[in-house]
Parts: sequence; C-alpha cells; structure tokens
Amino acid sequence: MVNSPMTPESTIDARSGFCSESKIFHSIRPTVILPPNKLHISIPTYVFSLLHQNETSPSSTAFINATTGEKLTYTDLRSKFLSLASALLTSSPNADVGLSKGDVAFVLSPTCLEIPILYFALLSIGVVVCPSNSVSTRKEIDHQLELVKPTIVFATTSTAHLISPDKNITTVLIDSDWFQSCLQHPVKIDLKDAGNVKQSDTAVILFSSGTSGKAKAAELSHRSYIAMIAGFQVLRRCSEVMLLIAPMFHSLGFFFAIKGVALGDTTVVIGQRVGLSDMLRVAEKYKVTTMTTSPPMVVAMSRLDDINKINLSALKIVICGGAPLQQASTLHFTAKFPSILIEQGYGSTEGGSVTSMFTREECQNFKSVGRLFSNIEAKIIDVDTKEALPVGKCGELYLRSPTIMKGYLGDEKETDLNVDSNGWLITGDLCYFDEEGYLYIVDRLKELIKYKAYQVPPVELEQVLANHCEIIDCAVVPYPDEESGQLPMAFIVKQKESSISESEIMTFVAKQVAPYKKIRKVMFVDSIPKTPSGKILRRELANQGLSSN
Repeated sequence: MVNSPMTPESTIDARSGFCSESKIFHSIRPTVILPPNKLHISIPTYVFSLLHQNETSPSSTAFINATTGEKLTYTDLRSKFLSLASALLTSSPNADVGLSKGDVAFVLSPTCLEIPILYFALLSIGVVVCPSNSVSTRKEIDHQLELVKPTIVFATTSTAHLISPDKNITTVLIDSDWFQSCLQHPVKIDLKDAGNVKQSDTAVILFSSGTSGKAKAAELSHRSYIAMIAGFQVLRRCSEVMLLIAPMFHSLGFFFAIKGVALGDTTVVIGQRVGLSDMLRVAEKYKVTTMTTSPPMVVAMSRLDDINKINLSALKIVICGGAPLQQASTLHFTAKFPSILIEQGYGSTEGGSVTSMFTREECQNFKSVGRLFSNIEAKIIDVDTKEALPVGKCGELYLRSPTIMKGYLGDEKETDLNVDSNGWLITGDLCYFDEEGYLYIVDRLKELIKYKAYQVPPVELEQVLANHCEIIDCAVVPYPDEESGQLPMAFIVKQKESSISESEIMTFVAKQVAPYKKIRKVMFVDSIPKTPSGKILRRELANQGLSSN
C-alpha cells in the first residue's frame, strides 16, 4: 500500500484504500519504489535497466510492422537509437541538426518502426518529443506548431506538406537516405549520461483531444513515465505479444510502445489503416496475446460474422480505453469470446495514460474501470460543497500522483484551472468508489444535462438504451428548453429491420429511470459521430438536433 508521508497506515481501509482522516483514496496495489527524485535518469535508461532485470534476450523481437513484415530486435533497437542519438547531437553538411537538451522535436509520421527508434533517441539526449496525428489538417498543425515552437520537425514524404514553408523549421524526413544512414552512425555517447537528464525534465508534449475546443499541449516528465512503467513492472508475469492498435502519437499508444520495451514484450504495429478482419488476421499470424482496442472496435468484434475463420486462441486480453464501454457491449463481447478477458481502464493525457486498471483476477466487474494504479491518490469532491466524500458517494474525481502532467505549455491560466495548488488534477469526471476500491465513471461533469433543478448523466441513459435489442448505437445530449433549461435528447441508430418508434423508446427508458431522467426527444440517425478512440462528439449531435427543429 502506498501512503502519503503524513498518513498513518492504520487509518486507511485495507479493502477500499479510503483514509477516514484525510478523505483520500489510496491505491491498494503493491508498493512501487521509484528512483530518488534527485537521481538523473531518463526514460530510456530506466527502460533498459528493467529490460536487463527481466532477463529479456537481446535477440528477441521488440517490434514488428505487420504491414511490411519488418522486425526489430532488442539489439537492433538499442544500437539504432544510440546511433541516431549520436547523429542528432552533431550538425552535418547534409542536415543542420545539432540538437541539445531541452529542444522540442515535432514528430509527424504514420506508424513505422523508425518511430520507437526516434522516440528513444530523442528522450535519451533530453530532447522533448512532441508527436502529432499525421492525418491532421495544415490548420491544426499550424496551431500545434505555434503552441510548442519546435526546434525541428521529423516528417515523411507523405506528411511534410502539412508543415507550412513560412514556419522556417528544420525538417528531417524519416524515410530519407540521410535519416537511414543515421541509424548506422558511430555511437559516441553513453546511455547513462547521454543528456544528463533529470527526472523532472519534460519528456513529452502530448496534445489533448480537443473535443471541447482547440487542442492544448500537456507537458509530461520523464518521472511520469518511469512511475507508470514501474507500476506495470511489479504486476509483470511474463512477456506478451501486444497488438498496438492505438497510434504512437496518442498518449496510450506512446506509453504502451515504451512500456512494452521495458517489460520485454513484442509489440506488433500496423503501418496503415486496415479493416477489422485484417486486423484480427494480424493477431492470428503473430499469435498476439494482448491487444489494445476502443469501444467501437469491441462492438464491431462482437458483430463479426466470419470470426470462426480466424484463430484467436492465443489472444487472452483485450484492453479497452479511450471512452466508456457500455456494459451491454461487454456482455455481448464476452458471450462471443468467452476465453478473452476485457480489461477496461481509466486514464487521460493530463493524468498519465493509466490511472486505474484491472488485473486478470478483477476483470469480471464490468461496470467499473478498475482499481487505482500504484502511487496514485484520489479524492471524490462534492460538486456543490467542495467537501471530500467517502466510499459510495458520487462527486468529481481529483487525482494526485507522479504521473500527472507538469501543466499546459504556455497556458498558466488553463493549468491553474486544472491542477490546484496542492498538486491535485481536477479531472471533470463524475465518479465514485465502492467498498473494494473499484472506481466507477458516471459521466463527464461538463456533459451533465441540467433538467430543471436536476443533473442527468447522459451515459446512464445510454447504458439503458444500449440494452434494447433493436438499438445498434445511441447517444444522449442536452436540447435547450425555455421551461426546463435542457431536455435529454436521444440519437438512435436502430436495426435495419426495426420499426421501433420514438414513443416506444421514450417509454422503454421511462420504465427504468427516475422521472426527471426520462428521454424527452428522440432522433433517428444512420451513425453516431465519434473520435477514433470512441468518444461521442456530443457538440456535433447537439448542433444536429438544433438544426432539425
């Protein structure tokens, strides 16, 4: 059990992790000892120290690109990133690089095996990695470049056009002959003191999803990732073959790529967009044991007709994140794949990729997103009184841990709104803990529907709707009403042969919820707009609802 320095262990409930004196929930996971704060150590140094500790064979495979068939052994990964790091520290006639500690490198590339090599090289010399989505628009990229003001851009021949020429930033093409030659550059640095990196130094700048506005740039330190990796290390059982669906510019994809190396896993990536069946054939070919997914993918797998033609006997765990997974979807999945466990988790760009998670023994609690990760503290704060709440009470989730971001780059005001003076991250999520320390997400606080004097969680209504046999997908958003303030409005994707009516849907929900939570309006649509990770684009639906009336 991990305790705060001033928290007597006797006041912490062993089952829930709740301290009755401080009103803080503590992780009940195994204690994780982190390196002393003053010790200079980078992510790559820490990762490769664990790799040695885990007795991973240098000749074993670290990464596989399923699109090209390329493989990268642990020996190759280490030698190539050290060669690249040496090259990037030196200016040459072919490229004006000469990077220094604290420089920011903007990375704009589709998934390929050069990306983890580049990440490790940059991190080892203290250069800040700032990955971006290679399918972004030039306008979005311009905004991001203005935010982070990078020293250098790493792109490819297919993405370089997104960098405006007037930005006048040195751009290196990852698929160029010069970059490839850097992977064989003579190594002139030692990993241990390559960049004299402090744990508190910024390692990565990640862009928040931006579903509520323009993307913000969250700074995360080397210690943030060291803490997350350390938490997985104590739970490690054996090496896995991980199919990493999340792209490596995403907070989860970035972390799992780094974590996989530390734990001696083989990480399989796909270098281009493919359909679900092709994705599962990749899992079959490489005998994948674990894969990352999003809620839409879990639903799609449950509905796949030709699944019996694909051998997924090696697959034991599906990790689902990015958005809440409805219980009905979980039940449908487990009915179709009884030998595969679904591990839901909770995390964020700002709070670290993993805040709560399941172990294999805990996966039957389908409603929860797991127990607090190692070294994490939480509070549940009453939305009105701002008082800390006990077990079973619902309020806003506050988090404190070494994994939390340093702040939003160049936006002190926004940082202060999201991280208080005591280091608590204000998540904006409405949650509660049960008596066994499981965390439950009720809804986003900002997405609550204000009906008269009541607050109605859209996710709760979506869970009810998802249980209707004639509904394929659904979303609930607020609809403005002069008398009531806001009305719960449901957007419904129904089965093709269904003749269900608006009134039948409203009656179905009304029988299962309190009167103030009733669905008051219904609109049938062909699909629910979502982000790639499965988050519902509620503002888009709200605008659609307004324009239809």
